[in-house]
Amino acid sequence: MKRFILIFSTAIFVTAVTAQVKPKTKVSKPAVKVAAVPMKTKLDTLSYSFGQSVAGQLKNIDVNELNYSLFRKGVEDGMKGLPPACSPEAMNAALNAHFSAQSSKQAVTKKGEGKKFLADNKKRNGVITLPSGLQYEIIKAGNGPIPKLTDTVIAHYAGSVLNGQEFDNSYKRGEPLKRHVNGLIQGWTEALLRMPVGSKWKLFIPSELGYGDYGAGQDIPGGATLIFELELLELIPDKTTQH
Repeated sequence: MKRFILIFSTAIFVTAVTAQVKPKTKVSKPAVKVAAVPMKTKLDTLSYSFGQSVAGQLKNIDVNELNYSLFRKGVEDGMKGLPPACSPEAMNAALNAHFSAQSSKQAVTKKGEGKKFLADNKKRNGVITLPSGLQYEIIKAGNGPIPKLTDTVIAHYAGSVLNGQEFDNSYKRGEPLKRHVNGLIQGWTEALLRMPVGSKWKLFIPSELGYGDYGAGQDIPGGATLIFELELLELIPDKTTQH
C-alpha cells in the first residue's frame, strides 16, 4: 500500500481537525479525579485539544494502548521534520499488522453472523441451498438460455449486507452490468450457471463465495454475507466455443 504511513497520518490529522469525536455510550463509572492541567495560552488549549481529538480517532480504530512517550516523540519528530527513529518499512509493518489483526477479528464476527443467518434462512420455503453454501430463491422464472462459464451476461442487480445497507445498485445507475461469467465473484458465477435468461433471483452469498476475509471497500466488511437481487437480462455467447 503506497505511502501508507502518510495516508494514515493525514487521515487521522484531518479528521481530528474537522470532526468532533462523539463519546460512545458507556455504563456509568465512579468519577476519577484527574489533576487539572493549566492552560496558560491559546496554544496550550489548542495543543491539548488536538491530543484529545487524535486520541478519540485512535480509539475508534481500536487503538487502546500505546507507549505514550514514544507516541509523543513520533508526533514531535514529525512536526519538526526530524528523521524518524525507525525505518519506514518497520513503521509500515507495525501499522499493517495492527490493521490486519483488526480486520481478521471483524471478519470472524461477521462470518459468525452470516452463518447464523444462513442457517435460519435455509429453513424458509422457496430457498434453495447448494452444496457450496450458496442460497437462492426464485422471484421470477425465466425461460431463456442458461449461460456458460465463458459467456457474457447483461444483468441488473441490487446488493446489500445483512443489516440492509445497500452497497451497489445498477437499477439506480440506470445501466446494467455487462461481464464475463467467469469474471465475477464465485457466488454470482455459480448462480448464473443455473439461471435462465429472463430470471430474477435473490442470492444469499456466504463470505467465502463473495469477498472473503478482506471485504471490498468501506461498504463490504471482511467476512460479510451478501444479499443480491439479480436479474439476468441478456446472454452474449462466447463465439470461440461455437462451431
